[in-house]
Amino acid sequence: MAPWHRLIHATPAEVWAVLGDGDLYAQWVVGTHETWERDDTWPAEGSELGYTLKLGPWTTEGRSISRICEPQDRLELEALNPLGSARIAFQTLRWGEGCLVLVDEHPLTGPATPLHNTALDTLIRWRHRRMLARLEEAVHEKAGTEEGASRAPA
Repeated sequence: MAPWHRLIHATPAEVWAVLGDGDLYAQWVVGTHETWERDDTWPAEGSELGYTLKLGPWTTEGRSISRICEPQDRLELEALNPLGSARIAFQTLRWGEGCLVLVDEHPLTGPATPLHNTALDTLIRWRHRRMLARLEEAVHEKAGTEEGASRAPA
């Protein structure tokens, strides 16, 4: 397990407006180069979001399937690509005037599964730290505010 969290200076509704917008995933999900909604029901349970994963010169396509969707509270995804699959879970909690966003991820299938250890979790946490900072930027951009952008370090 590689949990990470970030206090975002926005409401859970404002955070959910970004989590629920499949077109914005490439803006904040580290490694994702492009996304497209495979159906109009994203992020409803069972809906799919297509994405292009780009790591240096290497590019591949994958899809994320929404496994649990509780608007403004919880979103759990299964990301599938040629490297295997992973579970990615987001939870949002009202925290004072802000929203505490928790994320956890672990491999389900593929070459990273038997290698899943503390070192891999450290790399995933580094990705989560950057991803949640980018999520905060996307939330404030969508909400049309600058608040919070300079308060918390990336």
